[in-house]
Amino acid sequence: MPDRGGGPTGPRIRAGRPSRRVRALLVTLGVLAVLGMAFTMFAGFWTDWLWYRSVHYSSVFTTTLSTKIGLFFVFGLLMALAVGFNIWLAHRLRPPLSAMSMEQQSLDRYRMGIAPYKKWLLLAVTSLVGLIAGASASSQWRTWLMWVNGVPFHQKDPQFHLDVSFYAFDLPWYRFLLGFGFAAAILCLIAAALTHYLYGGLRVTSPGARATAAATGHLSVLLGIFVALKAVAYWLDRYGLAVKSSDFKATGNWTGLRYVDANAYLPAKTILFCIAVICALLFFATLWRRTWQLPVIGFGLMVLSAILIGGLYPAIVQKFQVQPNEQAKEAPYVQKNLKATREAYGIDDAKVTEYAGKSTTSDKTELRSDANDAASIRIMDPNIVSPTFQQLQQMKNYYGFPTNLDVDRYPTKDAKDQDTVIGLRELNLDGVPKNNWINDHFRYTHGYGVVAAKGTEANDGEPVFTEYDLPSRGDLGTYQQRIYYGEKTDTYSIVGGPQKEIDYSDNDGEKTTSYRGKSGVNLDNPVNRAAYAVAFNEPQILYSGAIGKGSRILYNRTPKERVEAVAPWLTIDGDAYPAVVGHRIQWIVDAYTTTNGYPYSSRTTLGDTTADSLTATNNSRAVVAQQNQVNYIRNSVKATVDAYTGEVKLYEWDTKDPVLKTWMKAFPGTVEPRSAISDDLMAHLRYPQDLFKVQRELLTRYHVTDAETFLTGSEVWQVPDDPTNKSGNAVPPYYLSMKMPDQTQQAFSLSTTFTPNGRDNLSAYMTVDAEAGTGDYGKIRILKLPTSTTVDGPKQVQSKFNSEQDIAAAIKLLKGGDSDIEYGNLLTVPLDGGLLYVEPVYVRGGGLKYPLLRKVLVTYEGRTAFENTLGEALDKVFGTKSPTTTTPPDTGTTKPPSTSSPTVKQALQDAQKAFEAGQQALKDGPDWDAYAKAQKDLRDALKRAEEAQSKADRTSGKNKS
Repeated sequence: MPDRGGGPTGPRIRAGRPSRRVRALLVTLGVLAVLGMAFTMFAGFWTDWLWYRSVHYSSVFTTTLSTKIGLFFVFGLLMALAVGFNIWLAHRLRPPLSAMSMEQQSLDRYRMGIAPYKKWLLLAVTSLVGLIAGASASSQWRTWLMWVNGVPFHQKDPQFHLDVSFYAFDLPWYRFLLGFGFAAAILCLIAAALTHYLYGGLRVTSPGARATAAATGHLSVLLGIFVALKAVAYWLDRYGLAVKSSDFKATGNWTGLRYVDANAYLPAKTILFCIAVICALLFFATLWRRTWQLPVIGFGLMVLSAILIGGLYPAIVQKFQVQPNEQAKEAPYVQKNLKATREAYGIDDAKVTEYAGKSTTSDKTELRSDANDAASIRIMDPNIVSPTFQQLQQMKNYYGFPTNLDVDRYPTKDAKDQDTVIGLRELNLDGVPKNNWINDHFRYTHGYGVVAAKGTEANDGEPVFTEYDLPSRGDLGTYQQRIYYGEKTDTYSIVGGPQKEIDYSDNDGEKTTSYRGKSGVNLDNPVNRAAYAVAFNEPQILYSGAIGKGSRILYNRTPKERVEAVAPWLTIDGDAYPAVVGHRIQWIVDAYTTTNGYPYSSRTTLGDTTADSLTATNNSRAVVAQQNQVNYIRNSVKATVDAYTGEVKLYEWDTKDPVLKTWMKAFPGTVEPRSAISDDLMAHLRYPQDLFKVQRELLTRYHVTDAETFLTGSEVWQVPDDPTNKSGNAVPPYYLSMKMPDQTQQAFSLSTTFTPNGRDNLSAYMTVDAEAGTGDYGKIRILKLPTSTTVDGPKQVQSKFNSEQDIAAAIKLLKGGDSDIEYGNLLTVPLDGGLLYVEPVYVRGGGLKYPLLRKVLVTYEGRTAFENTLGEALDKVFGTKSPTTTTPPDTGTTKPPSTSSPTVKQALQDAQKAFEAGQQALKDGPDWDAYAKAQKDLRDALKRAEEAQSKADRTSGKNKS
C-alpha cells in the first residue's frame, strides 16, 4: 500500500500505555520492593531471635512472641467475624429493592457500583478491623500473662474482701475484655446500620416507616448487647473504686474508697447495673414486639439515672454529709489507705524514734572520740571526683569514666570493710585518634580495668587509689580486666575474627588481642550478615573483609539495656554499679516488680519520685520503668551482667513477692533461686537507691499511722533540695558506713534528710541498712526531731557555711585566679543526740583542670570549722584533739618518713624527681600521659620509702631489745 506519510512505519504504540519492556521493569521493581520490605521485616525478627538465643533467654523471645501472635489472631479474628457477620446479616435481611423515592434512587448507583465487588469489599473491611483489633490486643500480652499465671497475695482488701490478686491480675484483663466488647459492639452497630441504609432497611427522608422490622430487630439486638456490656461495666466499676485514683484535698493524691464512694457511688453503681440489665432485656424484646418505644424509654431512664444517681446524688452526699464533718467521716477510709500504702511500698516496718536534736554530753573529749566511731565519713564524693579519676587514671584518650562513680565496700589488708569509690575504665570512642568504621567497630572494642580509691582518705587532695594503673593492679587481686559491656558502651563491635583489637598500651607499646568469649552472634552465616547489614543499616557488614571465621557481633551492651531486654516485665533501677566478683567484673543491676492495682494504696509516678539533682544532670541514672504509675513495688530481682562475656543472670531476691512468682510462672527457668547467689556476690549487693527514693517520698506523709494526724497535714515533710548546687532538684540519698543511736557498730547505710513542708529546718533523718546478707538489711530507721525546737536543715547549714566571714574569705582565696569551688556531698551523721554535718570542698583550676580536695567543712551544735583535713576540722569543732593515736582518715598530704637509711634516702630522691617531672609535665601542654607516669613513679617511690623505713624500724627495735 502506498505510504500515506505522517510518521515512521513499524508497530503502533497505543497512546498512554507503557511498552512491554517498561511494564516488565515496573513489575520487577515492584517485586523487588516487596521482597526488600519482607527481608527488612525478617531481618528485625531474625536478629532479635539470634540475640536472645546468644544470651540464653530464647524462651523470653518465644513466649512474648507467641503470646502476641496468639492475641493478635484470636482477637483480630473475633472482631473480623463479628463485623463481617453483621454486615452479611444486614445484607441478607435487606428488603426487596424498589426505587420509589429520590433517596433510594440515589443509593441505587452505589449499590450497582459495589455489586461486582461485594465479597472483596466485605473481605477488605473485615480484614482492616481485624488487623486493628489484633494489633491492639497483642499489646496486652503482659495483662494476659499476669491474668493466666496470677498467684494469690493472701491479703484481702478491706471493702470487698477479695484477694489483692483480683485487682492486680484479674481486673485489668476483665477491663480489656470489656473494652474490646464495647469496640466490637460499636463497630458492628455502625457497619450494620450503614448496610441497612445502603440496601433500604433504614430510611432517612423516604415516606413511611423509617426502618423495616428486620432492621429494627437486628439493630435492637446490637444495642441490647451494648447496654448489657454497660451493665457489666457498672458492676466492674464497683471493684474499680478500690483502685481508683482521685484528688483528695486533705491528702493530695488518693487511691481507694472514701466516704462518698462507699456510701454513694457504690450503691449507685449497683442500682445502675440493675437498670442497665432491664434496659438490655427491653432491647432484646424488640425481636418479638418490633418496636423501639420501650427500649428507647428504658435507655433514656438509664441515662437520666446515671446523671442523678451516679453524679448528682454523690455530690449531694459530699456537700451535705462529708464536708461539714470531713475528718470524722473520712478517718476510717484514711486508716485503710494508710495501712495499704505502707504495706504496698514496704514501709510498714519503718521505725520512727524521737530524737533530741541536741547533744546530751558535755565532755568534749568523749564527743571527739564518738565522732570517729559514728561514721566512716566519706570525703571522696563519687559525683565530683570522676574528672580526677579521668585525669590521673585515664591513661589513654580512648578510655573514660562515667560522670558519677559508685560507692561499694571492699576489705582492707586487715580484713575490715571500707567504703570505696569505684569506676571502670570504659571505652570512649570520642577519644579514638581517628574515627572510621574499622576503628570504631573492630579495633577499639573494649575498656580495661577497675580504678578504685578509699572513700575516707585523700593524698594532697587526690584520691588514695587502691586499684590503679594500666593494666590495673592493687588490692583487688587477679581478675578479667577487659570490659566489653559497660554503661558507656552504646555501639556495636565485631570481634573474634581476622581483625585484631587494641587491648591496651604500656611502656613496651601497644598490645592487641582477639575476643575469646562466647558472647554475641556469629557472623559466619551469610544470612546473618545480610540481616545485620539491614538491621544496622550498614552494608559493609555484608562484604567487609574484616569479617571472617569466628567473627561475632556484640550489641545491646549496657547493663540496664541487657537486663531490660531479657526481663521486659521488670522495672530497672537507674544506677547499675560494678563489682569484682569471683575474679570477674560484674555489673550489678537492681530490678523491681510493680503493679498499679493494689487496693487502697496511693499511686506514685516513678519518673518524678526517683528524680533528684543527679538524674537532672545525668539521664543515664533515670529509672527504666515499664509502668510509670505504680502503687506497689518490690526489689524482687538482683541481676548481674558480666563485663567480659555479657552473660546476664537474674536472681530471686524477694522470695515472698506474688508479682515475681507470677512472672516466674510465665517465664519459667529465667530467674535463679536466691540460694544461687554466691557469698562473694552477696558481699557487694546493697539496698537500691530508686526504691529508697520512692519510699522516702511516701514517708513524707505516710510516716504517721494515725488517720486524724494524717488528715490535718500538720506532720507533712518534704525532701529538701540539694543545697550544694543550684539545680533546684531533690538532694540525692548517700551511701555511708555509719552507726545509728540503737546500733553498736557501723553499718553500710543509705541515708537522707527531711524538712517540714515549706520550711528549711530539719524535721527528720532517715536511713536504711543497705548491706545485703545481714539481719537488719532493709530496716528503715527514722529519727524524728522535736517540733518545739529548731534544728538546722541542709539548706540552712549550707547557708551558714557560705555566710561565715572567715569561711567566705577562705573560699574567696581558693577561688583566686581561674579556680572554681565545687561542694561535695553534704553528709549528715547522728552524734550523741545532735547532728554532725560534713562537707568536702574541692578546688578546680590553675594548672589542673580537675577537682582536688582542699578543705573540709564541719558543723555541730552551731560550731563550724573549715580546715585542710577532716581531723583538723573535727578537732576545732569539738575543741579537742582525737584521743586515738591512729592516723586519721583525712585529706592531709602524706609526708615522707624522716630517716638516715640510704635505701630510704634513694627512694625519697626518686620521689622528688618524679614530683618535679610531674610538675614539668603540667607546664608542657599539659602532657597528661607524662603526668600520669610521673604520679605512678611518685607513688612507687613513696611506697619503697615506707617499706624501707618500716624494715629499718623493725631492725632498730630488735637491736635495742
